[in-house]
Amino acid sequence: MTDSEDPAVRRTAGLLVLLPMLVLAACSSGSHVKSGPSSAPTSSAPAVPTAVASASPMPTVSGSFGSKATITIPSGQPSGQFVVTNVIDGDGATVNKGDWVTVNYTAKDWTSGKDLPSSYDAGSKPQLYQAGGGQLVPAFDQSVLGRKVGSRVLVVAPPSAAFGSAGNQQLGVGKDDTVVFALDIMQSVPQDSVVPGTNTQPPANQPQVKDNGKAAPTITIPANTAPPADLQTNVLIKGEGKPVQSGQSVVLQYTGVLWSNGQQFDSSWNHGGAQVLQIGTGSVIAGWDKGLVGQPVGSRVELVIPPSLGYGSTAQNGIPANSTLVFVIDILEAV
Repeated sequence: MTDSEDPAVRRTAGLLVLLPMLVLAACSSGSHVKSGPSSAPTSSAPAVPTAVASASPMPTVSGSFGSKATITIPSGQPSGQFVVTNVIDGDGATVNKGDWVTVNYTAKDWTSGKDLPSSYDAGSKPQLYQAGGGQLVPAFDQSVLGRKVGSRVLVVAPPSAAFGSAGNQQLGVGKDDTVVFALDIMQSVPQDSVVPGTNTQPPANQPQVKDNGKAAPTITIPANTAPPADLQTNVLIKGEGKPVQSGQSVVLQYTGVLWSNGQQFDSSWNHGGAQVLQIGTGSVIAGWDKGLVGQPVGSRVELVIPPSLGYGSTAQNGIPANSTLVFVIDILEAV
């Protein structure tokens, strides 16, 4: 996704910054990942073996879902097979390819016996990525597909499913090391998701919103009404989740129109559905940062953004200079 495709964004959005240990070392140069180890051509990546449910010997995993796992490595050498199996069976939604999945993880290097960084460590947070999208190491990318939210998944990842022939020098993982992960699948958001609930219409002098189910809502600009000079934030559906915090990666569904004529200039429905953006850090226009931080997850919010908090006197693709922008945004998840 580029700035021209997504006028709400100042810079490339897509997947946000991921921990270097999880980024696919052999991703293509067209990856949307902002940072990570140097990429190599996809063709140089070793073939990933087909996952099996068990092998000998097998590590064991203990501990409760949603807390740091204890991984115990058995005596003996790993089998070399790519093992993916449930330790705890969840009863939530099934993760499908393209879903935005939130995963907590614990990791251990089988070869060295060393514990690796975990999302449960202080200052860390879960990974948010598109399942099956090819952006992360196969141990993450493929292992969640077909699993249910609430599951803890044991993954024994040979080099081809972990860090490949490059290993991971930052973590001290060698190119021939097998890595064991315990993945807790916390949430999964399909790309066609919208927040549930009934719209509460904003005041009559604000744009009105018609819900269209899983299609983009219709926004109608009030006739013969001058645009407001200040940011207007109208909560159409109030969610019950935690408030969005500055710096979080947020899964959003949105559509935007011009106040001047009601013409739609952008919508997530036009480029694949729900998107992930970072909020509160200047990665998006100021109107989004100011209007979305503090809103609970599960909310639908209408933002009326004056030019000073949008693009000012600079014209964008489909947006004239000095335009007042109107967005309806569904906040689906925040990590």
